[in-house]
Amino acid sequence: MTHPHTTLDRALGAYYGLALGDALGMPTQLMSRRDVVRAYGTLTGFAPAGPDNPVSAGMPAGSVTDDTDQAVIVGRLLVEGGGHIDPTRLARTLLDWEKEMRAKGSLDLLGPSTKAALDLVAKGVEPREAGRYGTTNGAAMRVTPVGIAFPARPVAAFLDRVVESCQVTHDTGIGIAGAAAVAAAVSTGVGGGTLEDAVAAAVEAAAAGAERGHWIAGADIAARIEWATGLVAGLPEADALDLVCSLVGTSVASQESVPAAFAVLSVAGGDPWRSALLAANLGGDSDTIGAIAGAVAGSVAGLCALPPDAVATLRAVNDLELEPLTERLLALR
Repeated sequence: MTHPHTTLDRALGAYYGLALGDALGMPTQLMSRRDVVRAYGTLTGFAPAGPDNPVSAGMPAGSVTDDTDQAVIVGRLLVEGGGHIDPTRLARTLLDWEKEMRAKGSLDLLGPSTKAALDLVAKGVEPREAGRYGTTNGAAMRVTPVGIAFPARPVAAFLDRVVESCQVTHDTGIGIAGAAAVAAAVSTGVGGGTLEDAVAAAVEAAAAGAERGHWIAGADIAARIEWATGLVAGLPEADALDLVCSLVGTSVASQESVPAAFAVLSVAGGDPWRSALLAANLGGDSDTIGAIAGAVAGSVAGLCALPPDAVATLRAVNDLELEPLTERLLALR
């Protein structure tokens, strides 16, 4: 079953959906669910970060974070490389980005796996070796443009593209499986698939992605996506969010945050705004969980399903103009 709106609308839905989930989750990141409830009750829209948030203090309502910034970097490198990402170039660009953020006085810097890998690259370690321990969700949060630019099948060829976007920082079965799940879901949505199609593609790609890269012990992401979406089926929202926090987990670990994003999508029935808001109310790595859920929901529902005033806020607050980049990514497809 395909949706009537255009491929471009769905691709823009994925990119702006990512930014939407990122910005809604920005003020609640690194907070416990209990503290989110204490501070905001239920978050119902964009909010500024509280003064004591260790990462986003001082950021105005509607601000995006590293999730959107890095997804734009990957998109640009894909376009410049004619569909390929040079690992050295990615490493250099991410290091430059962090330098810029530091200069601005931002506390929103690189995640643990990315930071560790890029420190190695800076010391002269081959980029292909630097990512051999990266298992957190940095590759998954920035992979949406790969899903926009390439069809999810054949799976092996698609995974080659996913691996290029992961390799320098997250060259592990876990890191690649998380990124593959998100990229395949987005690609399936952009291609006209339903939410069910997107989740099935995510599970298949995560299982295949787990066979790539360096092996590191950890739960199987494909199995955990299936389990997490089943866990919350039919539950009231508040109960579902409590279960996501207590059982699925909301940390930067790919095995927690990626399945958490798919659980949230399931609870929201794939509605982009609801998915992103539910993620924001989780706390933990809420901006990344929101970015992933928003990207997948947006790819299925299209930009036309995102609230126009929210999109206008994202554009204005962040000077965000994703249309030209999205069109160039689609040209690779």
